[in-house]
Amino acid sequence: MVVLTKKKVVEEVSGWLRVYDDGSVDRTWTGPPKVKFLSEPVPPSEEFVDGVATRHVVVDADSGLSVRIYIPEEAEEAEGAGTEPGRLPVLLHFHGGGFCISRADWHMYHAFYSRLVRSARAACVSVFLRRAPEHPLPAACDDAHAALLWLRAVAAGEAVEPWLAARADLGRVFLIGDSSGGNVVHHVAARASTENLSPLRLAGAIPIHPGFVRARRSESELKTENESPFLTLAMLDKFLALALPAGSTKDHPMTCPMGPQAAHLEGLDMPPFLVPIAERDLIYDTEMEYVEAMRKAGKEVEVLFSPGVGHSFYLNKIAVNGDPHTATQAELLVSAITEFVRKH
Repeated sequence: MVVLTKKKVVEEVSGWLRVYDDGSVDRTWTGPPKVKFLSEPVPPSEEFVDGVATRHVVVDADSGLSVRIYIPEEAEEAEGAGTEPGRLPVLLHFHGGGFCISRADWHMYHAFYSRLVRSARAACVSVFLRRAPEHPLPAACDDAHAALLWLRAVAAGEAVEPWLAARADLGRVFLIGDSSGGNVVHHVAARASTENLSPLRLAGAIPIHPGFVRARRSESELKTENESPFLTLAMLDKFLALALPAGSTKDHPMTCPMGPQAAHLEGLDMPPFLVPIAERDLIYDTEMEYVEAMRKAGKEVEVLFSPGVGHSFYLNKIAVNGDPHTATQAELLVSAITEFVRKH
């Protein structure tokens, strides 16, 4: 007789993720049903919907690495500094989720990046990053870097992607990512600083509310009023414990690029940065430590300060639709990114 043994949960991040003793992972949303739609996939549509078309592209058949491409309906107004007439600058997007959850096709990303490509008159290439604990760091950064090299191949005519070939200006590529995706932005930019990407050119980097932390608690982490549905202290600790290489602390360069274990920032040839930071972000203090370290190293860094809102507020469609202040700050964020892209 076969005896079936029930799997046991060995680690859990409330609402988001459960890890079982057999190594399997369940990311079914178990929190409040009214917010479930935010983490549901939106199918791609190559027909324009609200001014944006999307498609899913496998960029590496061997690894299965894939991306979601967003294109706005009209390209005629895409001219800007250094761009070809009618061609769109490109946002290479890395999703957040503590390296453990989220997908490029989630509703929260589809809604925001559709809005952003309309405003910035840009194309967006959003990468489906591998997730921990099945794929601990640096897997997500490796995927992001591979996507950048794929764009270089498209720019050089060595890879084929019709939408980008017809409409994108790969001489103006911006790295953009939210939360842990902001960490990925930094590390991809740092890695690219040692490479010849021609004919592709990195024009800028936009880590939004980046997940920069350190082993020693910051003051902002200890303020319970800074916790939000998108980031609590328990989520932060558990996600990073699952994602970082075995034996690592939060002082690891992936999470603390401004710390003593990381490469010296002075030696990195970085593009201009725009770093959006929210006043009520749980990791506000360490985000500002990163900004200060980058500036001290001579890097060009702008900061967008969003008062009265928390971590990844702009991805919470319920709050954006229901709270005028959140809506205003989301609009200012989109406008600031649009202006940064146009300026560079």
